[in-house]
Amino acid sequence: MRVDLVLPSESATDDPRALAELAVAAEHHGFGALWLPDHLLPPHGYNTTYGGVHEPLVTLAFLAAHTERLLLGTSVLIAPLREPVLLAKQTATLHALAPGRVLLGVGTGWERSEFDAVGADYAARGRRTDEVLEAVRELHRTGRGPGGGTFAPTPSPPVPLVVGGTSASALRRAARFGDAWQAVGRTPEQFSDDRKHLRSLTSWEVSAGARITWRADQTLADLVAEIDRWSRVEPAHLAVWTGDLEGARTRIAALGEALALG
Repeated sequence: MRVDLVLPSESATDDPRALAELAVAAEHHGFGALWLPDHLLPPHGYNTTYGGVHEPLVTLAFLAAHTERLLLGTSVLIAPLREPVLLAKQTATLHALAPGRVLLGVGTGWERSEFDAVGADYAARGRRTDEVLEAVRELHRTGRGPGGGTFAPTPSPPVPLVVGGTSASALRRAARFGDAWQAVGRTPEQFSDDRKHLRSLTSWEVSAGARITWRADQTLADLVAEIDRWSRVEPAHLAVWTGDLEGARTRIAALGEALALG
C-alpha cells in the first residue's frame, strides 16, 4: 500500500510557496504522492471541508520543480467546470515537466451554488464529466484536436485518470474511464465492498485507493492504527490529509517516521 499525502490548501492567507517545503519533506520521508483539492468558488469561505483555495494544476507544477520522485495528483478536480482541451493541455504540459508523475483525479462536484456562479449546468454534471474525460483521453492518445488542429505535447503514456467518489455513478465512471479510483469517507470494510463492485463492472484492472483525514481528536498512534487497519484490505494507495498548514511539516515528519516509509 502506497501512503500519500493530501496537502493543505484551505486558507487564502497561507503562502502557497510553503507547500514546497512540505513536498520536500514528504519525499524525504518516503511518501508516494501528493494530492491537492480543487474548488473554483466554494461557499462560505475556504475550510477543511472545501479546500482548493489555490489552483491545483498550477500549484503542482510549482511542486514538480522541487521534487524528483513523488507522484502529483488532484483529489479531486471538478471536471465539469473545466474546458476539456485546456485541461488536456495543462495536464500534458505538467507531464512534460514531471514525466510519469502526474495523476489527473476528477469528480463531478457536489455544490450547486458553485455551478450556478459560473453558469454551469449542475444537473448535467455527470454527463459533462464523462465528456471531459473522453476528450482528455482522446487528445492524450491521438494528438488530434477538434477541427483538425494538432494537440501537443502528447503525453506518452497518457496521463492516468483517477475517478473519485463512491456513488454508483462514480463507480461506473471509474470502470469506464479510470486507470484508478479513489474512495473518500469510507471505512476499510466499505471500501472493500465498493472495490468488489467496481471490479464486477469492468474486465480490466482499475487501481483502487482511498483518502482519509487525520482528525483533530486522533493522536499519531491512533492514525497509525487506522492506517494499519486500511493496510489489511490492501488498497493500492491511501492518501492522508494531515491538517492545515501550521505544523504540517512536523506532522508529516512524525507520520513518515512512525510508518518507517523512508
